[in-house]
Amino acid sequence: MPIKIPTDLPARTTLEQEGVMVMTADDAARQDIRPLQIALLNLMPNKIRTETQIARLVGATPLQVELSLVKVASHTPKNTAAAHMLAFYEDWEAIRDRKFDGLIVTGAPIELLDFPDVTYWEELGAIFDWTETNVHSTFAICWGAQAMLHHFHGVPKYALPKKAFGVFRHRNLNPASPFLRGFSDDFSIPVSRWTEVRANDIPEDSGLEMLMESDETGPCLIHDPRHGNLYMFNHIEYDSSSLAEEYWRDVEANVEIHVPHNYFPKDNPHLTPENRWRSHAHLLFGNWINEVYQTTAFDIDKIRQK
Repeated sequence: MPIKIPTDLPARTTLEQEGVMVMTADDAARQDIRPLQIALLNLMPNKIRTETQIARLVGATPLQVELSLVKVASHTPKNTAAAHMLAFYEDWEAIRDRKFDGLIVTGAPIELLDFPDVTYWEELGAIFDWTETNVHSTFAICWGAQAMLHHFHGVPKYALPKKAFGVFRHRNLNPASPFLRGFSDDFSIPVSRWTEVRANDIPEDSGLEMLMESDETGPCLIHDPRHGNLYMFNHIEYDSSSLAEEYWRDVEANVEIHVPHNYFPKDNPHLTPENRWRSHAHLLFGNWINEVYQTTAFDIDKIRQK
């Protein structure tokens, strides 16, 4: 089944060229099923790239999905045209009366700030609380995952002495988890962050379940069944070139940065990197979408009703 996104969204052309099935509103209306309602709270500076990355993964699943783009009202993006935001995004306040089968919360390049110092922290906290009544399941990524874990469980984040940057090997800690169905025992995932959360800070009575971790970069994926959330601290959604572009951006800005670990062939940043995580990215998002589909209410208005 395809994904339904706005006709003029820049991601559409890219996805169609890649063979992802994209449908129009008229096509969706003719299908006698209820599409999954998934919202994307996009906090990343390059909105268009992130839209494409997420839509690519959500749109590859065998279910019809309608993707809604959401933003916080208390922050004005500096790196995306105002016309794009006006055309495709809604403020969270405008959709807070709606219910969603799933919400995806992205990372943001503000991880070295203390949580209360983030200008939209109050609004973000209200959104996290809103998910308890209006969203069946939330998938939070990188800083978004750290923020949500802190909000619900008080787990702190710590600044790293140097950036965790590269492609790192991870372990599958629970092959029986529906979110890890089909996963290898060992796999690689891109990491790009200046902070970390630590396993020994997870409260014993929290019900949190560690699903993936790395010897080098620590916790990667945590399941929070009490709140219906997944916390992914790394960037499994990244494109093949994402780490390379981050590296060269910092080099050109004279920011101290090391060559990403295990990413460029022969550690030569002038060589084209190979993608070794794409299949697991599709698998993780496909498993999450399937689990949402299997457990959400058919009547969307009954989501989160006890």
